[in-house]
Amino acid sequence: MKKLIGKVCLSGKIKAETGLHIGGSKTALDIGGIDLNVIKTAEGVPFIPGSSLKGKLRSILAREYGSVAISRHNGVAADEKTDDEIEIIRELFGSAGDKVSGCPSRIIVRDATLDIEFFNDPEKNEGIFSELEMDYTESKWENTIERKTGTAKHPRPVERVPAGAEFDFEIIYNVFNEGKKKCVEHLNALIKAMRILEDDYLGGQGSRGYGKISFPREAMQYKYKTIKHYKNGNEWQELKGFKL
Repeated sequence: MKKLIGKVCLSGKIKAETGLHIGGSKTALDIGGIDLNVIKTAEGVPFIPGSSLKGKLRSILAREYGSVAISRHNGVAADEKTDDEIEIIRELFGSAGDKVSGCPSRIIVRDATLDIEFFNDPEKNEGIFSELEMDYTESKWENTIERKTGTAKHPRPVERVPAGAEFDFEIIYNVFNEGKKKCVEHLNALIKAMRILEDDYLGGQGSRGYGKISFPREAMQYKYKTIKHYKNGNEWQELKGFKL
């Protein structure tokens, strides 16, 4: 059985380079109001669910390795790959199954919280959020285009976090006693997926230009703790050798 020997923490900022829409629930129907809401905390502050970020990183690696599905229960052809058959994806993100074939995820992706201090300080953000119609979001009308006539139909307002907003993210990676090479392989794959994500999109409406994000390099931190550090109550230690 694999033995936990420590943890690695990747943390920093996620910056919305374009409007960001990750859908939430709508509790009431307002005539003329927002049709598609963004997900928010109980205090009404937008955030990026850890599941959204983790799922996107996994799907990026799956596309790179040519996976067509998470498992063969979806009618995958014999000559096609699934996530469960790609070692790096199975080891990083886990695999459902019995006690023999299943394995837990090695990474924990926290919900990314909006940097409210930056958002509300016009000196730091240069006042780019001063004209918002809502506390932390904006609305944008979207249409479906009738291809034959070129006319717009079914217009609806979409809520989104404005470009320039920043979120604090954290990813924890569990290190087991498998040797340094395996840990380096996993972390490099994770960082590669983050780089690719910067040229992809996060959330919904990506084909309309939403969801372009970046991980500002100056804010990135790479830290680790061994079991001994936890035992002695030590703080996180700087992890060198990795770079987004």
